[in-house]
Amino acid sequence: MSHPSNPFLNLNYEPAIESLEDYHDVVTAAEYPFHKLRWRNDDLLPTLGLTPSQVNDDDFIEAFGHFRSVRPFLALRYHGYQFGEYNPQLGDGRGFIYGQVRGIDNQLYDFGTKGSGRTPYSRTADGRLTLKGGVREIIASEALHRMGVKTSRCFSLVETGEQLYRGDEPSPTRSSVMVRFSRSHIRFGTFERLKWIGREDLVRKLLDHVLQIYYPHLWGQPDQDSRFYLELVEHVATLCAQWMVAGFCHAVLNTDNMSITGESFDYGPFAFIPTYDPRFTAAYFDYAGRYSYANQPAACYWNLEKLQDPLSLVMDRDYMRSSLEKFKDFYRLAYCDMMLKRLGFTTLSEPETEDLIGVTVALLAGVQAVGYNQFFVNLRQSFHPNWREDVSNIFANHDWEITAEQQPLLDKWRVVYHQLLIRQPLDEMTNIAQQLQKANPTVIFLRPKIEELWERITLDDDWQPLYAAIAELKN
Repeated sequence: MSHPSNPFLNLNYEPAIESLEDYHDVVTAAEYPFHKLRWRNDDLLPTLGLTPSQVNDDDFIEAFGHFRSVRPFLALRYHGYQFGEYNPQLGDGRGFIYGQVRGIDNQLYDFGTKGSGRTPYSRTADGRLTLKGGVREIIASEALHRMGVKTSRCFSLVETGEQLYRGDEPSPTRSSVMVRFSRSHIRFGTFERLKWIGREDLVRKLLDHVLQIYYPHLWGQPDQDSRFYLELVEHVATLCAQWMVAGFCHAVLNTDNMSITGESFDYGPFAFIPTYDPRFTAAYFDYAGRYSYANQPAACYWNLEKLQDPLSLVMDRDYMRSSLEKFKDFYRLAYCDMMLKRLGFTTLSEPETEDLIGVTVALLAGVQAVGYNQFFVNLRQSFHPNWREDVSNIFANHDWEITAEQQPLLDKWRVVYHQLLIRQPLDEMTNIAQQLQKANPTVIFLRPKIEELWERITLDDDWQPLYAAIAELKN
């Protein structure tokens, strides 16, 4: 039964991507035997001009579980390079654009589904999402958002009462449907498909669409195309630096998972690294380590290089090549900026920055007993103004198991940090403590933590630990 009062059904949806030809197929949503709202992201409602009290759980279920339509549901067409191999058999296989709506910030946002049923691109799959997959999407997006990463967010998760069979989860397993809130679902692979089908005219149309909606400050400028590519390089380099500082391994950096706005999305086998290990891979099927933690910058660079193939149909490739050479500088700038913040500082000189980050990475790489994100939590919790008075006060009560050979790494870190502190005025210690709290959430979602939360859901249908962990993340 449709409620005319449902705020989601009364938003002013815009037919932005719908107005383009040859980018999508109109599809219908699956029908489910059961609907139970497991997650609603009230933090996102103000962007839509709504307050949590205006929206009840049934409104979420009606719009994003029963899928009452406001505009046609669009499964997007795209191709992509998957682990380096071109695949023209892609497209939205278990999702669609529910609608596009302008936020109170005047930006256009997408409601995109995952697990909403079969589409022309499902191939042999069932078009469904496991409940565990949905829970992991919530965790990834909320944790990354809290750590300052530009990411899509999980808007809602509805459990749907079906039994699913999967090779990578104990089966049968519970089913769900998720709605993702993001800036855009246009991918690098959306452009790649157009080159494959030989439609230079559509590359131009799509690029104009992207410029008008997502880069309006460039639209109509004589050098709009070249400036767009340069900005995209900067966005992607910055995003990649944010992942690296957060200790996040996306695991599937194929070109169909790269957004044209430089926003992180689509979280499958992701993981937060337990310790600083450049070779860490999050996907069990990534045998060669193509998307290992340390390879993420190179993977993003490669994807931007591949995007030049379709874009070169309408813009100058030489300019794109020179723009891409700036990737390393953009990356380094963003990495240093964010890493400094995790270490409690907002501005240091270049030599001080290099020195501090260098000894931090050396310590984390050399002392595997210290967890990557745990180090920053310990720094946040242990920091005291008396660190400025005497180097021996720094991490005086740590409980890390450090060998005699590793001790010099910690000693060197202490000396560098102490030197930086004594160069700061005394009243700056309060700001450092606040910056450490701001940049370093105390909840770390390593795999054992996620499994522990999932076990409570599986065994007792107890969702409170998950909700409590997300709430603690926000504080």
